[in-house]
Amino acid sequence: MAPITRLVLDVLKPHDPSVVPFVSQLGDLEEIDAVTATVIEVDENVKTLRVTIEGGNLEVDAIRAEIGDLSASVHSIDQVACGSRTVDDPWLG
Repeated sequence: MAPITRLVLDVLKPHDPSVVPFVSQLGDLEEIDAVTATVIEVDENVKTLRVTIEGGNLEVDAIRAEIGDLSASVHSIDQVACGSRTVDDPWLG
């Protein structure tokens, strides 16, 4: 199978930890080269984040486990890219 090089995740997380340490800790995983998180929605108890992760060979289970260790959960996997380059989707702008 081709290595996974990008994941876009819909993540639900409590307000604590804040987004900065959450993303920083994800970025410490060995296979991750870059992480970006965008706050999509804020509710009374949780935030919804769109988390984009890039790396040479991402391990989905390890990423899910780390997100769980941070008291958050993956609501859905919204995009997956495999191979030596990513394909820009014209529908996504």
